[in-house]
Amino acid sequence: MTAASPQPVTIALDDATRVSGLLQTPRSARACYVLAHGAGAGMTHPFLEAVAGGLAERGIASLRYQFPYMERGSKRPDTPKVAQAAVRAAVAEAARRLPEVELFAGGKSFGGRMTSQAQAAAPLPGVRGLVFLGFPLHAAGRPADERGQHLFDVRVPMLFLQGTRDELAKLELMQALAERLGERATLKLFQDADHSFHVPARTGRKDAEVRVDMLVAMAGWVEGVMAGGRHIGGRR
Repeated sequence: MTAASPQPVTIALDDATRVSGLLQTPRSARACYVLAHGAGAGMTHPFLEAVAGGLAERGIASLRYQFPYMERGSKRPDTPKVAQAAVRAAVAEAARRLPEVELFAGGKSFGGRMTSQAQAAAPLPGVRGLVFLGFPLHAAGRPADERGQHLFDVRVPMLFLQGTRDELAKLELMQALAERLGERATLKLFQDADHSFHVPARTGRKDAEVRVDMLVAMAGWVEGVMAGGRHIGGRR
């Protein structure tokens, strides 16, 4: 399937605050992923561009968007309240523009965590599942799982795409959390990948190959959720 070009959109959080977005909709899209960026880079980061393009090739639309601080050019992330309002506005915009398409939400690192916090606080209307591109379970070098406790209030299926060398999600803690979450969680691991899904040259693999594996896993999981399945790909 040919990937559609991203189209600029404007998303209103309230009467005074608007942020930019990029809607990429392939022909006959069957799902849309509302994709939030990480703390240090906005929606046009090459990693997110590659994810959106790869999803479009697989028949999945995406709506990337900026958090307000990134829109302003600030380096300091928004408060959870403001970030979660942006998540809700983006989901609502995706639903308005693609009313016949199944919705999924999540994002890279900070963006994924803000999405899950919003979902835990009050379900995002129409969202069938959450997909995390590297869930930031703790700060680098400070292993803990407190940042994952709100996930127990999420009642939709969740897919965690995680590198085994992720310094923000110690492997043993991530595996234990997924086990405790039970059937709602699917953990897909990528050997030797770090938080940015980069793999060392010594592995003989390229980052682009890891991204393809991620996209295949995500597309299969999305299809499984829409078909009513619980675990697609399982835990590794």
